[in-house]
Amino acid sequence: MRLAPFLALTIAFVIPPSGVMVQTAPFDPFFPPPKNVLELFTSQGCDTCPPADQVLQKYAERDDTIALTLPVDIWDYLGWKDTLASQKNSERQKAYAKTRGDGAIFTPQVVVNGLLSVNGSKPGTIEKAIKTTEGELRSKRVPIRFWHERNTIYIEAGEAPQGTDLKRAIVWFAVVQKSAKVPIEQGDNKGKTLTYTNIVREMSPVGVWKGKPLSIALARTAIMRPETEASVVLLQEGRGGPIIGAAWTSLW
Repeated sequence: MRLAPFLALTIAFVIPPSGVMVQTAPFDPFFPPPKNVLELFTSQGCDTCPPADQVLQKYAERDDTIALTLPVDIWDYLGWKDTLASQKNSERQKAYAKTRGDGAIFTPQVVVNGLLSVNGSKPGTIEKAIKTTEGELRSKRVPIRFWHERNTIYIEAGEAPQGTDLKRAIVWFAVVQKSAKVPIEQGDNKGKTLTYTNIVREMSPVGVWKGKPLSIALARTAIMRPETEASVVLLQEGRGGPIIGAAWTSLW
C-alpha cells in the first residue's frame, strides 16, 4: 500500500407525468435491484496496485456489484506518468478523505458504497466493508435506472424511502472503458503489462435529486468518446458521501 504525502453535458429536466414516477415502496419492480459500488483508486506507478487491479476484475464479474477503476495521478512524479489517470479521479479521492475526516489517501484504495475506505488488494476486508455498508444503507437505497434511445440517454430516480430524512443527492454520470492493457516502461512496475477493468474516463454531475422522483435526459453525443463502452449513474449524498443509488448499462 502506498500512502500519498466532463466534459459538458446537455441536460434537460423532465417533469414526469402524474402517477408514472411516484414510488410508494423502496423499490419498484420496474427498477433493477440495488447494487454495491466499489471504487478502486489505483496507479500505474504503484508497485502494490497490480494485485488490487486483479481483485477488482473479479468483482466486476458479479451481478450485485458495480466495480470501477479510477486511476489517479498522485504518483506521476516518481518516474512514470499514468496513461489513464485523471486529476478529477484524484480530486474525488480527496473528497472522500475529507468527508470521512480521516485524511486517508493511498493506493490501492477501495471506497465501498461511498462510506468505507479499505485496502484494495484484500478481498476479505472488502467483503467485510460491503456487509457493513449494506447494513447502513439498507433503508436508504433509492431506486434508479437509465437507458438510451437513439441519441438520448434517460435517467430516472424514485423518491426517498419512507421513514428516511433523505432530501438531496448529486446525480453523477460516468463514462467507462471496460478494459485496457498498458505496458509500463518506467517506474516501480517497469516491464509489466497491467490490465485494468471498468476504467472511469470521465465523471460529472448531471443533476440534483431532492427526495422526489426525477427524470433527466442527456444528449448522447455529448458523452461519446472512442473508448467509451459503458456508463454508470451514481446517486450520492454530497461529493464524497454515501452512494444511495447506482445503475450500469452498456452504450453500444
